[in-house]
Amino acid sequence: MVHAALVAAGIRAARYTSPHLVRLNERFVVGNEMVDDEMLESVANHVLDAIDRPPTFFEATTAMAFEIFRRSHVEVAVIEVGLGGRFDATNVLEPPVGAITSIALDHEQHLGRTLEQIAFEKAGIIKPGMTIVGGALPDAAMQVVREVALQRGARLVDAAQDARMTSEMEDGRARITIETAADTYGPARLGLRGEHQIGNAVVAATLLEAARSHGVNVPAAAVTRGLEDVEWPARLELLSLANGSRVLLDAAHNPEGARALRTYLARWHPERPSLLVSIMRDKDVDAILRELLPVTSSVIATAAKTPRAMPANELASRVRALDATRAVVACEDASAAIDAAVARSATVCVAGSIFMAGEVRERLCTLPR
Repeated sequence: MVHAALVAAGIRAARYTSPHLVRLNERFVVGNEMVDDEMLESVANHVLDAIDRPPTFFEATTAMAFEIFRRSHVEVAVIEVGLGGRFDATNVLEPPVGAITSIALDHEQHLGRTLEQIAFEKAGIIKPGMTIVGGALPDAAMQVVREVALQRGARLVDAAQDARMTSEMEDGRARITIETAADTYGPARLGLRGEHQIGNAVVAATLLEAARSHGVNVPAAAVTRGLEDVEWPARLELLSLANGSRVLLDAAHNPEGARALRTYLARWHPERPSLLVSIMRDKDVDAILRELLPVTSSVIATAAKTPRAMPANELASRVRALDATRAVVACEDASAAIDAAVARSATVCVAGSIFMAGEVRERLCTLPR
């Protein structure tokens, strides 16, 4: 949303996000275009030639992003943290503004077992003098962020408290108006589906407003346009197929994401679509399934093409343990699983894994090149 608004304001803006769904190029976007293969190869070679020790994959791609944006004469870049914040490769930056949109239990083996521990890791992006925008964080997490901001002399803006927002849902998307002490944004019909995007929109608008005091001028009209025009594949993305079937593709891969998906399905898909699911073995598999099973019907369990994926048979067993009456099919081959899901249901929900979302999307449509 932030990047789309910067582009709408006529700023030469870029974004760096992870992971990608299909092509590595997706991580590096300048304006509205992914970096092309020629630039990607040139920068990759440049970065690899410069290193003096083997980097992690994410370290390499982060260095590539900075070099791509330098070569592209980018004015403002939106950089997404990879994992946590404190020890993340992106944390070499000293940005004027930043945001911590949400905090929930995920990646506990790396970030900690409590919300407070995870909040401390995410608050590691806070630098002296910057403005940090917080979303609707749990009280315990917000307290940690507040303490870190105070210690480092950073200004904390609580977007959920400082902005007034009105909204109504229309066919799965929110129409919202956001009012702050400085400006009004909207009414805007969000480009992304789901009620949870309301909170993201409030954070985005507040972050862009904070950036004005640091010389990044994004008018209210451009913020509104960014909220409306934003595109983000595999985030409650509804695909219509030639045979009349519909596939709802969502990258929900942790309990919090599954909860947001459950809320959306309960309201906008009372027909209870079939569920095509793959989940990584290091995730809280049962918690994810507990969210998704009540709002879906038959289940096809499969495994994305990564060693981290739980085998299809094991995942199917976990489904049966939670609901012995549920119709479940295990299909190790993801392509066959997609065909089976579309054949048996007019509406299919794909969830549980970003890896799987990418495989399905590649099969069903072609990403812009």
